[in-house]
Amino acid sequence: MALVQLSPITKKRLARFRSHRRGYWSLWILCVVYLMSLGAELLIGSRAVFVAYQGHWYFPALTNRYYAETLFGGELDLEADFRLLVADAKFKAAGGTIVMPPHPYSPLETVVIEGDRPPAAPTWGHPLGTDDRGRDILARLVYGFRISMTFAIGLTAVAIAVGCVLGAIQGFFGGRVDLTMQRLTEIWAALPFLYVVILISSILTPNFWLLLCILLLFQWIGVSRYIRAEFLRERNLEYVSAARALGIPTPRIMLLHITPNALTPVVTLAPFLVVSAIFSLASLDFLGFGLPAPTPSWGELFKQGQGQITAWWLTLSPFFALFTTLLLTTFVGEAIRDAWDPKAATYAGPK
Repeated sequence: MALVQLSPITKKRLARFRSHRRGYWSLWILCVVYLMSLGAELLIGSRAVFVAYQGHWYFPALTNRYYAETLFGGELDLEADFRLLVADAKFKAAGGTIVMPPHPYSPLETVVIEGDRPPAAPTWGHPLGTDDRGRDILARLVYGFRISMTFAIGLTAVAIAVGCVLGAIQGFFGGRVDLTMQRLTEIWAALPFLYVVILISSILTPNFWLLLCILLLFQWIGVSRYIRAEFLRERNLEYVSAARALGIPTPRIMLLHITPNALTPVVTLAPFLVVSAIFSLASLDFLGFGLPAPTPSWGELFKQGQGQITAWWLTLSPFFALFTTLLLTTFVGEAIRDAWDPKAATYAGPK
């Protein structure tokens, strides 16, 4: 028996979404790539996935533990270089086994390519080249994708939660409550976003959580307006009047009766909020008000490309990564919008 019983309307909406092949497969691609990026240390990194030596097993890629050379038969008490360990004859003679990620380069380490100063052009070992500090661009793109998507999904989820609560209060109670909160929202929305970021960044050191909080200050506004409009419409319908007549508490009416019917515009808006969050983070990184160095960042690669015109790979690599991610997310948003359209009985869009 199913744990969650979907309503017939929801089943029809999901069926329409699945019929929108472009959006449906875009969602699958984004989900698969994002899940793979969550385990990026197993695919891209300078630390070994697995090391077996003298009866002991180690998993360096899964931990931040310090592994000295002496632990694997070396002579110096320095951090082990696992790429060199692969070809170490002494290590192999002792029966050691090592498994490296398919792309054995970290997004934070400087790689020296013989005969080519940073930023180095693409090679077989570094298919997207290196940046102006000798760091592998492919590694920085993958880790940057993970940070961007996590940031965007987290910001969208919190913005929807905050926007729904504030919009529901405005729309359900109306009157002076709605008027007061709406005027305060309009004043807050009129504040210049970039100036607020610059002011806070000049006082505090930007980081992932601080940037999320700063963008949250403005991201919830659009959500609250949609929810407010839906609650203003729904609160006067007969099922709400019947619930009130039965003595059902107001919070229960708002949460269980009105909210499910008011979420349609928010569901269709969510993918576009993700797009906005990804682009905002890349823009802040480009302007120098984003994530601190040496965090992998698409915007930081764009900034390097601006200063290194001849290094075309510095600009093209993050451009195609950002363009593809935003395009796929937009396709998902279009599919959800068409599927949740109350006027659509069937979908007749592109297959």
